[in-house]
Parts: sequence; structure tokens; C-alpha cells
Amino acid sequence: MSTILIRYAELGLKSRMVRRRFENLLRDNILSALAKGRVEALLHSDEGRFYVESDDGDEAVTRLRRVFGVSSVSVVETCGSTLDEICEHAAAYSKGRLHEGQSFAVRPRREGTHPYTSIEIGRNAGSAIYHANEHLGVRVDLNSPDVEIFIEVRGPRAFIFDTYQDGPGGLPMGTQGKVIAFVEDDRDALAAWLLMKRGCRALVSGLAHPLLQAYDPELKTIKEDGEPFIGDDILGVVTGLGMEGFDDLKEMRFEVPVYAPLVGMDDKEIERRLKEMV
Repeated sequence: MSTILIRYAELGLKSRMVRRRFENLLRDNILSALAKGRVEALLHSDEGRFYVESDDGDEAVTRLRRVFGVSSVSVVETCGSTLDEICEHAAAYSKGRLHEGQSFAVRPRREGTHPYTSIEIGRNAGSAIYHANEHLGVRVDLNSPDVEIFIEVRGPRAFIFDTYQDGPGGLPMGTQGKVIAFVEDDRDALAAWLLMKRGCRALVSGLAHPLLQAYDPELKTIKEDGEPFIGDDILGVVTGLGMEGFDDLKEMRFEVPVYAPLVGMDDKEIERRLKEMV
């Protein structure tokens, strides 16, 4: 059973009432993404974090990294929050991850009230890791270590891990209403993706692009019959036109705003952002 710690960033800046609503939407989107991947999992949360427990940790991580609002995920090992427990588990965790002659650093952080400081976590856990691997000739290097071991203490539990895997960030999809996305190619898909990242749910007119489907398991398409119907719940339309299509943009006439998020990007930035989607 793998435990995956899920972090969000921008969401945490909202007021308590707004944050609670956004967290509920993020929870629904996480469950939808896991269900789409047929990943059986348990999901729970505390202040500022979600946790997923699953027997299929790799697939769960893949799905979670494509949920808007998720800033990063880590596969963690858990233990109690006493200093002795942290040191014992950190030493065991380091075995097999440190190799001969390598340097390491412990990166601690702490939330809640505990009878020790973050500096004491780093010092004591670092000592335990060193003694567990002393026969390999390991050394401490806080500036440029070969291996980093992160310890995050939150209330009565501690989480030990060695990797942050980035998510798309942004806001949970569905928090900012709906837009219609005209999708005929990768550029159009990127424009829709950028609006989805800001919390919009996109209704696709045209191509049901596979990259958009990867980020929205419930992606809906609408059939064009002349101009698409703009319902009362549609807040805008989005297109992948850039500066080269500025004249076409000026000709667009809708009762809602037209969003063209690629207007300020050159080809290199567009290519870089397309790679972010994969």
C-alpha cells in the first residue's frame, strides 16, 4: 500500500470559506481522475494536505499529476511524530537509497506543536542516517547533496520521502465556470488547457484532444451547427489564435468575451508549454 501526499499552493491563499469550497471541488476532481484510471484508493485530508492510499501507487501518481490545483505529490512513508520514531524510520528509509561515497542532506519542516524544532529534526535524523550508512563512507552536504531526504511533520504524524513530483498547479477545475474551446490543433488545445488551469471547465467545439481528455476525465464536446450555442452558463470562448491571427480575433463576434491566451507567446514558449501538458 502506497501513501501519496498531495499538496496545493494557490488554493491556500483563499479565505477559509472559499478555500473549503475549492477543496471540496479538488477532492471531487481527484476522485474522478483516480476513477478514470480505475485506481482503487482511499482519500482523506487534513489542514492543507490530501492523502491517497492505494495499492497501485505508480498509476495513482500519474493520475494525480494531471489534476488542476495539485502543485506536487510525493510517495511517502509514515510514522509517529516523536523524535525517536522519526530518527528510526529515517535511518531505515535511507538504506538502499544512499550508495558508497555519496553525500546527503535532511530537509525538515514542521506544522503543529512539538517538543522540538525543525533544526533538531534535521540534526537528529541526519545523525541517525549517517550512522546507519557509515560503512558506505557517506557524508553530509547541505548545499549540493547527492541525495535529499525530506521529513515533514504534521501533528501526530511524520512523512518521509525523497522526491517532489510536480502537478499542474493552478485552481481546481470547475471553480471559475465554463468556457467553449475551439479546438482544431495542439495550439488550440494549449489555449483551452491554460483556461482549465485557471479553474474553468472547457466544453470543446471540434477535436476532443487526447491531452485535454487526460486532464479532464469528463471532458465534453459540443456539435457545431453553424455557430455554437452560447448558453447562460458560458462565461467566454477560448481560441489558440496568436498575434499572427490578430485580424481574425478582431472579427470574432460573441455575446461573451473571447480569450486568446497565446497572444503574448512566441513559438518557443508555446512549444515549451505544450511539453508541460504531456
